[in-house]
Amino acid sequence: MTDPDCIFCKIIAGELPSDTVYEDDLLIAFRDINPVAPTHILIVPRKHIVDNNAFSDEDAVIAGAMFLAVSKLAESEAIQDSGYRLIMNTGPDGRQEVPHMHLHLIGGKQMQHPMG
Repeated sequence: MTDPDCIFCKIIAGELPSDTVYEDDLLIAFRDINPVAPTHILIVPRKHIVDNNAFSDEDAVIAGAMFLAVSKLAESEAIQDSGYRLIMNTGPDGRQEVPHMHLHLIGGKQMQHPMG
């Protein structure tokens, strides 16, 4: 399932360019165009899922695949030992900018955050 107006669906379809760093049958991961750290990768399901609230039981495999991809990417980016953050924004109050579920993998330097 895709959304013809979704920027991430267009990237997945190859209609828009991306700096892809990982892909498999369920996911694609690419570098954020506005990185907040040396490593800032978006892990995106190929299936168009609007946000975390739209996950269904049948999407559990996708959720698991997203988190398994994190460890592969952290190792390939050499941030597995120094650490990283995972952020998933949901909805406008959660600061979700693209209505296609995605996980931010951010690392490569210690970041300031009001929540610690």
